[in-house]
Amino acid sequence: MILQGTHQRSITRTADGAGARILDQRELPWTVKWVELRSARDAERAIREMWTRGAPLIGATAAYGLAMALAEDGSDGALDAAYTLLLDSRPTAVNLKWALDQVMETVRPLPATDRAQAAFARADAICDEDVALNQAIGEHGLALFRALHAKHPDRPLNILTHCNAGWLATVDYGTATAPIYLAHDAGIPVHVWVDETRPRNQARCSPPLNLPGMACRTP
Repeated sequence: MILQGTHQRSITRTADGAGARILDQRELPWTVKWVELRSARDAERAIREMWTRGAPLIGATAAYGLAMALAEDGSDGALDAAYTLLLDSRPTAVNLKWALDQVMETVRPLPATDRAQAAFARADAICDEDVALNQAIGEHGLALFRALHAKHPDRPLNILTHCNAGWLATVDYGTATAPIYLAHDAGIPVHVWVDETRPRNQARCSPPLNLPGMACRTP
């Protein structure tokens, strides 16, 4: 996405490669503030306190958090402790566990001294994969939008989005918003309705409901 005239990803490695750089989304839209995460605890706090939001982006942040933990201590004990710490930061984010499992599967067979480098590489790959997937969503969606707009070229294409589907929820492009961005760039007039996004109180029940398949946490 273009931010302040420059193409940006929502998360990148720090200049020295040893941490992660994210937008503090609590400051938006009034202030664009980038923060550096330097430890698993930083990543856990950023997820739990919602500096960063959106399931794909949370997963990428957690992956870097696990890599940073291994840079400090590559032992099995440190790996397991960091995994648990990060997993508990946001129980409703599916991508969180997926990303942590991806890094865990990559580094578990390796010697402790090789784990950090491999973890950072896997976290980088998770980010690149997310961008590629979202680009593909955009391209496929754009084809559908072109066909729909061709039926009524005299009026804007009306689109409804739901939940956190934009660039700030992912590493780049967004999920459902990706074809909207591409349609705009292609000169297709779009009108977008944005209904709720609920970053807090997801799957939280009061009183708790113990239903099969429902992961409820009391506030």
